[in-house]
Amino acid sequence: LVSMTGDDFSADYIKSEVAKIGVDTKYINSTLKATPNSVVLYDGDGKRQIYCDLKDVQDVKYDFDEELYAESDVIIACNTNFNRELLKKAKVAGKVIATDVHVLGDIEDEYNQDFMQYANILFLSDENIKTDYREFLLAIEEKFGNDIIVLGMGSKGALMYVKDENEFYELPAVNVNEVVNTVGAGDALFSSFIHFYAK
Repeated sequence: LVSMTGDDFSADYIKSEVAKIGVDTKYINSTLKATPNSVVLYDGDGKRQIYCDLKDVQDVKYDFDEELYAESDVIIACNTNFNRELLKKAKVAGKVIATDVHVLGDIEDEYNQDFMQYANILFLSDENIKTDYREFLLAIEEKFGNDIIVLGMGSKGALMYVKDENEFYELPAVNVNEVVNTVGAGDALFSSFIHFYAK
């Protein structure tokens, strides 16, 4: 696990909780002015508003030594600025790169170009897509050549395109209990996919 925090109470709490579940914290650097945080508001229908206070995380660089990824099977890089250098190094090293660009409505989105270009496995949300989902995913693959693209569609499930098979797969959502809110749903989909893919 590679990340950055501030040198504050939030950082101490995060590192202690991560250590409790057995994840090494030595690559979580306390180089930011303060630890980023978010506030998420949601209504009775599950619609949400997210307010992110990123502090200076988008401006601080992380030094990715080769030892960080040399033994990795899959590099999972969130779409934050400090990972741009990692994308290039991991691609040169021949690593499988997985990333989630979250809410995307335009494949020409300037901020996410690097992440879409370098990802073998690309995840995104349907939240801002105004066109046909399949056409949108095919347009992404045509431009960036991703091996697998997964579209999270909330209560409608997920749609996956696999380039080698030139096939779409639809997976319905499974309703196991009352949905209190959907915060983190896309992260859960992404992480569970990578868990089984890596196996």
